Amino acid sequence: MTAESTELPLAAAFPDADREQWQRLVEGVLRKSGVTEATGAAAEDALATDLQDGIRIRPLYTAEDGAAPVGLPGFPPFVRGGSPEGTTVAGWDVRQRHVQTDPRRANEAVLADLENGTTSVWLTVGDGGVPVAGLAEALKGVYLDLAPVVLDAGADFAPAAEELLRLYAASGVPPREAVASLGADPLGLLARTGDDSKLRVQLESAARLAGRCVTEAPGVRALTVDALPYHEAGGSAAEELGASLATGVAYLRQLTDAGLDVDDACRQLEFRYAATADQFLTIAKLRAARRLWARVAEVCGVSPEASAQRQHAVTSTVMMTRRDPWVNMLRTTVAGLSAGVGGADAVTVLPFDAALGVSDAFARRIARNTQSVLLEESHLSKVIDPAGGSWYVERLTDELARAAWSFFQDIEGAGGQAAALRSGMLAHRLAATWARRSADLAHRREPITGVSEFPHLAEAPVDREPAPAPVGGGPGSGGGLPRVRRDDAYERLRSRSDAHLAASGDRPKVLLAGFGPVAAHTARVAFAANLFQAGGIEPVQETVDAESAAGVFARSGARIAVLCSSDAVYGEQAAAVAAALKSAGALRVYLAGKPGERRAEFEAAGVDSFVFAGCDAVEVLSSALDVMEVA
Repeated sequence: MTAESTELPLAAAFPDADREQWQRLVEGVLRKSGVTEATGAAAEDALATDLQDGIRIRPLYTAEDGAAPVGLPGFPPFVRGGSPEGTTVAGWDVRQRHVQTDPRRANEAVLADLENGTTSVWLTVGDGGVPVAGLAEALKGVYLDLAPVVLDAGADFAPAAEELLRLYAASGVPPREAVASLGADPLGLLARTGDDSKLRVQLESAARLAGRCVTEAPGVRALTVDALPYHEAGGSAAEELGASLATGVAYLRQLTDAGLDVDDACRQLEFRYAATADQFLTIAKLRAARRLWARVAEVCGVSPEASAQRQHAVTSTVMMTRRDPWVNMLRTTVAGLSAGVGGADAVTVLPFDAALGVSDAFARRIARNTQSVLLEESHLSKVIDPAGGSWYVERLTDELARAAWSFFQDIEGAGGQAAALRSGMLAHRLAATWARRSADLAHRREPITGVSEFPHLAEAPVDREPAPAPVGGGPGSGGGLPRVRRDDAYERLRSRSDAHLAASGDRPKVLLAGFGPVAAHTARVAFAANLFQAGGIEPVQETVDAESAAGVFARSGARIAVLCSSDAVYGEQAAAVAAALKSAGALRVYLAGKPGERRAEFEAAGVDSFVFAGCDAVEVLSSALDVMEVA
C-alpha cells in the first residue's frame, strides 16, 4: 500500500447518506411491524419518545439539531464544566453518606470508608443522625486537613457548624485551610417539614454563618441548595432545576442583604442534585444546571471567576427498590457514571440496600468501589466533558434548560421559593407531575426491573436494621413535601401477598391456563406470569382444554385464572374453557390479550377482564387481591 493510498478516507468509497434515505428505511421497518403507514418525517416521529417537561426525544440527531455554542470548560456559561481542567487532575470527590445515631458506629463506618476510597464525609447530624455533642466522637481519627466534612444537620445546622469549626481549631487545622460544607438550608428544611415558624431566624443565622466563613474560613461553604426534596417529591428534572434556581436566588438575596459581596455570597453556595439511571437526562441536567446558574450570576453582577456552580450529585432514592435490591447496584452504577460524565464536583453513590434501612459494610463497600471502578479503571474523570459535542446531549441540555427556566420564572412570579412552598403552589405542581408518572408506572410504560418486570417471588428478603426516621416527608411531617419511590404501588401489593403468606403458608395463586398448540400460548403465558408476580400472585402454569380445565383448576390451589393462547385459538376455544373454569369456582377469569370484536362473546362465557401490554397493572393486581380477599 502506498503512502498516497493510506491517506484516502474510508468513507470516500461510500455515497453520502441523507435524512430522507434514513426515513425511507424507517418506513419499511414500520410497515413490516404493522405499527404505522406513516411516511417521511411522520415515520421518524413515530419512533420519538416523550419525556416529562414537554421534551420529545427523537430517534436521530444531526448537526442540524445542535444547540448554540456552549463555550469552553471553565468559562461562562460553564455548560462544559466549572473549571478548565475539569476533574482530570484528582477526579471528582467521592463522598459517602452516613446515617447513624450512634457516634461510635458512625465513626467506624466513616474511617472504613476513608481508608478504602472515599475522599470526603457526608454526615447526618442532629435529628435523624448523630447528636451534635457526638460529632467529635463520630469524626475521631479523621484527618480534617485531608478529608472535607459535609454536614446535613437540618434545623440544627448552626450548633453543628459551631461544633465542626471548633473541631477544626482543636485539630490544629488553620481556618483558612479548612475545606467543608456546613449544610445550612432553611428553605430545604421548609420543603421537608412545612414548618416556616423559624424560617426568618434560620435565614439570618445562615447569613451570619456565611459571613463568618468568608472572613475566617473561605474554603468552607455555609449553605447548601438541596434540590433532593423536589426530586424525592416526584418532581421532573426541569422542576428540580427550577426549584434549585429559586432557592439559590433567595439565598443570594439574603446574603447580600446581610452585607456580603455578591461574589462572596455566590461562593458560599453548593448545589445538590439527584442522579438517576436515565443516563443522558442526568448528564444534561447537570450541564443545564451550570448554564442556568451562570445566567443568574450574570444578571446579579457576579464575576465570571465566582459564578461557576459547585455541584454535588447523589444517586436517586426514588429509583431505588425494596424488592430485588441487588438490581440497585446496576442503577447506581449508571447514575454514578452519569454524574461524573455530567461534570459533578462530588458524587455520592448510595448503597444498594439504602431503601431497606441502615446499610451494612458490604453495601457501603460496593457503593464506594463503584466509584473507584469508574475513576480508576474506566478513567471517566480523565476526559473533560466527554458528552460535549453530542448533538443529542447538546439539544437535550438546551431544551431542559429552557423548561427549567420557565418553571423558575413561575416560582419567582409566585413570590419566590418560600412563598411557593407556603402557598402549596410548588407541592401542587410536583404532585401533578408525580401523578402522571405514577400512571406510567402503573401501566408499565416505565418498567421497574425486578418489581414490575421480572419479579422473583421466591427470593429471600434482605433484612436491615431500621434507619433513623428522615426529617419530614411523611405522616405527621407538618405539611412538608412527600417522599415517593417508583416501586410504591407495587410494594403495597407485594406486602399484601407477604401478609397472606405469613398467615396461610402460601401466596395467593393464579392458574395460567394455556390451550391450543404450545407455540400459540407460550408468549401469553410468560406475559401473564410476569404480570401477576408483580403483585405477589404466584402463577401456576398448566395446559388445559375445555374438558380438563375444571379439574386442573381444582387441583391448582388457585382462586383466579387467566386464559392464554393466540387470537385464532381464542375464537375456537376460549368461551368453552372460560365456562369450565367458572363452573369450577374461579372467582375471576381473565383473558390475556385485547378482546377486539369478540368482547361480548367472551364476557358472556365468563371472562371478567382482559390483561394486555399497556393495561393498568396496579389496578388489575389490586382488584385480583381484593377478589381473593387478600388483606
